[in-house]
Amino acid sequence: MAAGCCGVKKQKLSSSPPSGSGGGGGASSSSHCSGESQCRAGELGLGGAGTRLNGLGGLTGGGSGSGCTLSPRAAAAAAGIALSPPPSCGVGTLLSTPAAATSSSPSSSSAASSSSPGSRKMVVSAEMCCFCFDVLYCHLYGYQQPRTPRFTNEPYPLFVTWKIGRDKRLRGCIGTFSAMNLHSGLREYTLTSALKDSRFPPMTRDELPRLFCSVSLLTNFEDVCDYLDWEVGVHGIRIEFINEKGSKRTATYLPEVAKEQGWDHIQTIDSLLRKGGYKAPITNEFRKTIKLTRYRSEKMTLSYAEYLAHRQHHHFQNGIGHPLPPYNHYS
Repeated sequence: MAAGCCGVKKQKLSSSPPSGSGGGGGASSSSHCSGESQCRAGELGLGGAGTRLNGLGGLTGGGSGSGCTLSPRAAAAAAGIALSPPPSCGVGTLLSTPAAATSSSPSSSSAASSSSPGSRKMVVSAEMCCFCFDVLYCHLYGYQQPRTPRFTNEPYPLFVTWKIGRDKRLRGCIGTFSAMNLHSGLREYTLTSALKDSRFPPMTRDELPRLFCSVSLLTNFEDVCDYLDWEVGVHGIRIEFINEKGSKRTATYLPEVAKEQGWDHIQTIDSLLRKGGYKAPITNEFRKTIKLTRYRSEKMTLSYAEYLAHRQHHHFQNGIGHPLPPYNHYS
């Protein structure tokens, strides 16, 4: 995640290969962020539905040692997303998104949306963040998992992000480009991001009061020809490229990352290349070989205190099925 939202040091960008490990951030890399905000692609090998992404880095190939090999079209096919033929340069081709996910709206004051104004109501909601807190709380305290939530169960590509503390440091961020039904998808990625992000130790009970949970639903995928054909602060981007060893690699940033880091288009692209494991010098000619898919997202963020207040208010209506954490549960 970006320094602006993680509260950690910004990455120093350079077109020259980094020293030491070479900034390995591809799916085959198990290295962590080393105190930086970048969400690297870590190989989880967790199995289960969907194509996992470690934080905001490259795809994880379900244990494949070959790294990130899925193209935007392959990932779209896995998600049941139909792509139009490749566009001519400079023209984006809109990919059909999962049901009810064909447009985006501005977020509420408690959410950070990367969507353009639209006429429909947002799908993402505070209740989704509350559900993620429910799932994590029940897991950490050994309670039966919460009942089926009442929000929509439509399929979406999604991310669950955890941050911690007043400076909102990244604590876990994993998602999928494969559209998953929200009830099962949020259950799975709540625990995957909290417990199995390879950059961090599993989350503990003591950390709960300082947590922030964000749910991002990805929409409006567009396959573009020009690697500069996207807008900072509006689009998330996913790049596919061939590294110096001839292997196909993939990496992604959610829409808010470039803006929060203060990056322009070139800096963002170069950062993604390094995260995807590209170690050679980055030239403008090489950038032109990148295949880029842009997308938007709806994002909602809730703190633990907001979660408690929301659950206190809706406890009897929702019947969440486990003891409500009291306000004074933690000192």
